[in-house]
Amino acid sequence: MEAQITSFRRSKRVIKGNQMIIKLLDIDKRLEASRLVGKKVVWKSPAGKEITGEIISAHGNKGCVRARFEKGMPGQAVFNKVKVG
Repeated sequence: MEAQITSFRRSKRVIKGNQMIIKLLDIDKRLEASRLVGKKVVWKSPAGKEITGEIISAHGNKGCVRARFEKGMPGQAVFNKVKVG
């Protein structure tokens, strides 16, 4: 399943470097998104390295999810595609 990274998880002053908000391209409801909790997420860098993560919860009501990655994600990952599954 394909998805797109939309943003870092953040608050007013703090950005979580290893958590991202991901929009799933074919899911548009919170209930459908919450069924994916525990699935693996893989982002491939332009250099070919893979950074893996896991979906930890749904985010909002439009089918977005929060994913925690193994280490800090670079800013170039925002708006790139990831694979869920």
